[in-house]
Amino acid sequence: MSQEQQARPESELEPIKYGDIFNVHGDLASKAIAPVDAAVMQSAENRVLGETRKGGPASSMQTAAKLNLKHGLVDPNEATDVARHKLTDVTEKHVSGDRIITESIAGQIVAQYIEPRVETTTPGGTLDKDAITIGESLEAASLSAGDKLVEQSDAAAIQAAEVRATGVNEVLPGGIGAQAQSAATRNSTGADKTTLSDILADATLKLPADKPVTRQDAERVIQAEVRNKPDTNMHTTPGAVAASVAAAANANRNM
Repeated sequence: MSQEQQARPESELEPIKYGDIFNVHGDLASKAIAPVDAAVMQSAENRVLGETRKGGPASSMQTAAKLNLKHGLVDPNEATDVARHKLTDVTEKHVSGDRIITESIAGQIVAQYIEPRVETTTPGGTLDKDAITIGESLEAASLSAGDKLVEQSDAAAIQAAEVRATGVNEVLPGGIGAQAQSAATRNSTGADKTTLSDILADATLKLPADKPVTRQDAERVIQAEVRNKPDTNMHTTPGAVAASVAAAANANRNM
């Protein structure tokens, strides 16, 4: 499907849908895969598996979402029904010492496999399953604006998001905020080309704590990004950190 899309004129392209990559039916099959959908599935895998499984549903969704974004077929700032209502689920069941992993979307199984039991930990403790978290919104930004070089405004927004997620009112040594600041400094001198994807991929695992995004969280992140922009347009960058956090806050408010 993706090879055919890349070969066709832009005006004739259709977004990659769930039915194109998974054996699903009904309304889900016709829904386009968006960055925030992939981020939520990635977070669900991280919570249960401790990683994003190579070749798994989250990885496949990330690839589809990136292609949809590349061709302008999905809105990078819009949270879909799949993300808003947390229709993704990763569960584990232990039977006779085996660990059975089931991944589903909207009640339809998209992957199931068996492996030896592995104990995993969840960064930040227990989270509200019905809300998009700060970590998930940062992972969405790594998909929707992942190729963007990290600038000072991005670093400030990431630091503000980290503070809101952890409740620690300072830049954590070695944390994503500190990494973003270092990247922005190196990029400004031309010494490096670190992107948002380099910093924010697997953000839910990198954050020592996480929480559902609120409007107050979004306001702080927006203020941080806009205040540190070199120009005077006072607008957030589409698909980047502040825009993704704001989209998550709006989705959570509408639940």
